[in-house]
Amino acid sequence: MLKILLPLCLICVTTLSFAQYADRVEDLLKRMTLQEKIEQLQNRASGKQEEIEKIFKGESYGCTHEMSMKAADCADMYQKLQNYMLTKTRLGIPILTAAEGIEGILQNGCTIFPQALAQGSTFNPVLIRKMTEAAGEEATVIGIHQILSPVLDIARELRWGRVEETFGEDPFLIAEMGVAFVRGYQKYNITCTPKHFMAHGSPAGGLNCANVSGGERELRSLYMYPFKRVIAEAGPWSLMSCYSSYDGLALTGSHYYMTDILRGELGFKGYVYSDWGSVERLLTFHHAVATREAAAKMALTAGVDLDVDAAFETLERMVESGKLDVKYIDQAVRRILTVKFALGLFDNPYGDPSKVAGLVHNAEKVALAKEIADESAVLLKNDNNILPLNLSKYKSIAVIGPNSNQTVFGDYSWTNGDTREGVTLLQGLQEVVGNNVTLRQAVGCDWWSQDKTGIREAVKAVEASDLAIVAIGTRSTFLGRSPKNTTAGEGFDLSSLELPGVQEELLKAIKATGKPMVVVFIAGKPLAIPWVKENADAVLVQWYGGEQQGRSLADILTGAVNPSGRLNVSFPRSTGNTPCYYNHFATDRNEPFDRPGSPQEPKGHYIFDRPDPLWSFGYGLSYSHFNYLNCIIKDTVLTTKGIIKVEVEVENTGVMDGKEVVQLYVSHKFSSVATPVQQLKAFKKEGIKAGKRAIVTLEVPVSELGVYNDRMEYVVEPGELDIQIGSACDHIFFHKTIRVGGE
Repeated sequence: MLKILLPLCLICVTTLSFAQYADRVEDLLKRMTLQEKIEQLQNRASGKQEEIEKIFKGESYGCTHEMSMKAADCADMYQKLQNYMLTKTRLGIPILTAAEGIEGILQNGCTIFPQALAQGSTFNPVLIRKMTEAAGEEATVIGIHQILSPVLDIARELRWGRVEETFGEDPFLIAEMGVAFVRGYQKYNITCTPKHFMAHGSPAGGLNCANVSGGERELRSLYMYPFKRVIAEAGPWSLMSCYSSYDGLALTGSHYYMTDILRGELGFKGYVYSDWGSVERLLTFHHAVATREAAAKMALTAGVDLDVDAAFETLERMVESGKLDVKYIDQAVRRILTVKFALGLFDNPYGDPSKVAGLVHNAEKVALAKEIADESAVLLKNDNNILPLNLSKYKSIAVIGPNSNQTVFGDYSWTNGDTREGVTLLQGLQEVVGNNVTLRQAVGCDWWSQDKTGIREAVKAVEASDLAIVAIGTRSTFLGRSPKNTTAGEGFDLSSLELPGVQEELLKAIKATGKPMVVVFIAGKPLAIPWVKENADAVLVQWYGGEQQGRSLADILTGAVNPSGRLNVSFPRSTGNTPCYYNHFATDRNEPFDRPGSPQEPKGHYIFDRPDPLWSFGYGLSYSHFNYLNCIIKDTVLTTKGIIKVEVEVENTGVMDGKEVVQLYVSHKFSSVATPVQQLKAFKKEGIKAGKRAIVTLEVPVSELGVYNDRMEYVVEPGELDIQIGSACDHIFFHKTIRVGGE
């Protein structure tokens, strides 16, 4: 066995960049009063330009945010605010300006890109880096320096409302997307804030912020993995703590997690930004302490540097009364000031309001939003090749459902759900078909209630048409703008994963007409839709595709775009079928002894159902057909320092150019601790022209194949591994055995 150390090369680069500011930081620190230091550890929400003096009162804070202004107004305000900080405060310390940026900048009028779950289903990190470069350009001219994204949580608990903010269920995919996401913003010297450190995404009962159960090995092998990769390979200068506890220990108040692991093991050198209210919740939620002052002290000494709310206001009294050593204040201030120097704020903290009109939401960025939407949609079913639609066959099409003429962007977009803020499915189809096909639209039902009164109208529209396109799913909008009747998103968790409201009854009524039915599932998470799989003629999924979602879906339905998205989250058969992620332990399916039952014939595992997903991770259809012709592994015996190199020959035998996602999974044949039946360790999206072949090269460092042993040491164990190559976790075309030896 060989202990594998964390990758140090990029951590060293980050360390050097921080070290060069040490003298300037210390010089400034020794001139600061205790009050000025503590203000650097706090956030103050910004307001209108005329309110700056009233809000800041000549005091210099660490960070600020604004989440309601138009981009141009915010740019003007930040310009004035930074000038105020440099000229109207005693030491002239610039302020960090933060914004949500998960699907574009959260300022009104900025480009709305697809939601994070849709970004993950592209399986195209290069495209996601282009997205954050574009968003970074918008942030730069507005004057924003810190982005409160990406979410590196893992989508294993589908009842949890924030599934849509994740990149999916697989830690490797999340890490690949996370690194690309952070590097895109860094092009403009903007720091991202990966969140929520860590294990936040598997709360008990799916309830946001609830405790996450698990052990040390699960924490390190699963939840820590994306953070480790993103910190080592992208070096973000800030990171957000989480509300929740892991195995009963609140992370925001834990020195073990926030310092020993985050800084000691993972080498993080930036500053930690608390999630909203997470410090106060050490008192009010976790009951870990008895007073607000104790909560502030617990978080600060654990390693949280900046409190978004107000608990850190109590720090000054504690220092003066001898209850808190000032060294903890100084340590946190050093980190925040270092980030401000590293971002160049002391030299130029300003945006460029004069460029907002030309760079924010320009045609190039809108086209990029469309491209990402095109690559994120996942075709799950296509009986008799009903798609793409041959428009010469249809004189009229019924466009039905609660999401048929409504834009749905997801949480942390700046919108209010106004259809003018993007393109709906109906609008996209109108643009594509023009006057050649009659479109009849009816909602049929809403997305949440038991109101069935609209179903009859929808059925009449279908009966008068040749085909039905039915758009169902969930809706969520920005939590900060008082969403109503939301069925997904932050704080909106589901007890049941069945289709909300009477949407399935709408589908059954349309099916009864005998007309062909294409289901477009627009949602922030997978739901249990076995009836849809069995009865729809085609199923197309879009995880909130941004402002061009409707046009993108229309282009896919009519064949102008060949779908290439792949499932980054598995679909469950029922609520009780969860969790249903692909990378489970062998013992968790007990496959040799499974005797799946049905309502007609009860058996076991489960009595009335099967334990496997409805559709599995990595799956997705295309209008092309891809044959996997050959697979070559360069070396089948490797040392622990080696690299697995695989060449896969793939042919597009279809009549359309298309993109295939070639996936490499690894399975340990034997190991000292339990390992998943499969683990994604490489993938590549490759464009292949019709009738042509391509050689796709994939590489996996052997160091990626380690386990945390019985002593909780990360080791690569000698032995045999099964290398699996395919188009999805359950569509494997090649199995190759490699052997890992010693040094």
